[in-house]
Amino acid sequence: MAKPFATSAIMNDAASASAVRSFTITPHDTNELADYIRAVTINVGGVLVYTAWDGTECTTAALPAGTYALLSKRIKSTGTTATGITGWV
Repeated sequence: MAKPFATSAIMNDAASASAVRSFTITPHDTNELADYIRAVTINVGGVLVYTAWDGTECTTAALPAGTYALLSKRIKSTGTTATGITGWV
């Protein structure tokens, strides 16, 4: 897995840079994403439960459909109610 957010300086650049590609995300409690993502689009709003790039476990409030900055290595299935999830690298 590519780990572009290994240092805070890289993380700051990565968070504000344009995405280079995207992929559909199927939430899973233990499998990490193929690549760390810098943003996520959800087509149907809901809660996202995710593991941040640094290993911190996070849960959002219910979000409306849209695109959100989110540095993550895993979107968990347990607790995630948002659907139609796309990750941006």
